[in-house]
Amino acid sequence: MALIVQKYGGTSVGNTDRIKNVARRVAKSRAEGDQIVVVVSAMSGVTDGLIKLSKEITPLPSEREMDMLLATGEQQTIALTAIALHAAGIPAVSLTGAQAGIVTDGVHTKAKIQNITPAEVHRLLDAGNVVIVAGFQGQTEEGQITTLGRGGSDLTAIALAAALKADLCQIYTDVDGVYTADPRLVPTAHKLPEISYDEMLELAGAGAKVMQLRSVEFAKKFDVIFEVRSSLNENPGTIVKEETKSMEDVVVRGVSIDKNQAKITVEGVPDQPGRAARIFKALSEAAINVDMIVQNVSHAGGVRVTDISFTVDKPDLLKASKVIDGIRPDLAFTNVSTDESIGKLSIVGVGMRSHSGVAARMFETLASEGINIGMISTSEIKISVIIDSKDGDRAVKAVHQAFIG
Repeated sequence: MALIVQKYGGTSVGNTDRIKNVARRVAKSRAEGDQIVVVVSAMSGVTDGLIKLSKEITPLPSEREMDMLLATGEQQTIALTAIALHAAGIPAVSLTGAQAGIVTDGVHTKAKIQNITPAEVHRLLDAGNVVIVAGFQGQTEEGQITTLGRGGSDLTAIALAAALKADLCQIYTDVDGVYTADPRLVPTAHKLPEISYDEMLELAGAGAKVMQLRSVEFAKKFDVIFEVRSSLNENPGTIVKEETKSMEDVVVRGVSIDKNQAKITVEGVPDQPGRAARIFKALSEAAINVDMIVQNVSHAGGVRVTDISFTVDKPDLLKASKVIDGIRPDLAFTNVSTDESIGKLSIVGVGMRSHSGVAARMFETLASEGINIGMISTSEIKISVIIDSKDGDRAVKAVHQAFIG
């Protein structure tokens, strides 16, 4: 008997027919004698709909109340999935994140898992039930409902797999696995049979929508091997695991474009020690993640000043702008500008560690397409550039053709 954690995303449970399909798939796994824990997301569109309702009331709603609101999406799905399994004659029990023993810190809308005590999950499994857990949510030690950020159901599944010492973790979505690029943008993109944690981390951080970044970090930390596969067919998926020697033979594993980025530029900051630290400390205290940073020093009226540009997720733009405005009196900068019409183009591959000329080839490819680069960020296995979002699709196709074909 194996213990399997299966996670189903929003499109996989997007309507009652798809929920019945999930129930059939779970029933098949259970018929093979396995214990099954199912983690589900909210039905596709539900979370966005709830966010839209809140924004109709105020552009910056309370984060605590947003957690209360958004947690209801997954609770609908766990109940409906349990009902579908009951209809198929299979004992099943639905649990909220808190009931499943998921304890988080108190950072609303972006909580981190601190501990999981899955005693209730084990008890229900041992009693012969399929256990259905609401993804994306948990509870603080003080009893406050929290959510784990966009894609948090992936994190729930990986963390439960680690805590339960599951034999297998399967992430079901609406695609067959991890592709070299979004196949809707690049027809020549192909599915990868396997990919390393580090490559998957970089792709997730670069905007690839297959997996949430923090879930891959968790999987790497606790050595949870998992498979990304489709809930709509029986095709094998992509295995995400520790890096192997053969993976280094491929220079670029994938190309992605993230259009969910916005740029903020703080202009005319006095060029003095500690000014940048003040800016990014304030953003950190507001739980705003900053991605790329560029600083340009110039002279204004004989005084050295600097412009500091950085990128954040678009949903954090308004909040970040308010944070920056709040520290204006202390820093004495001259202006703040924002730009939502940007995209982050990235190439990723562990083979980049041992191959030279990758950046030059990428930049030459973009230049040949007349695409300007605004910012650059690199790691050992990734190169990311900020470009105009309107050039994003064309850039992905050109760079994929240059490196992968």
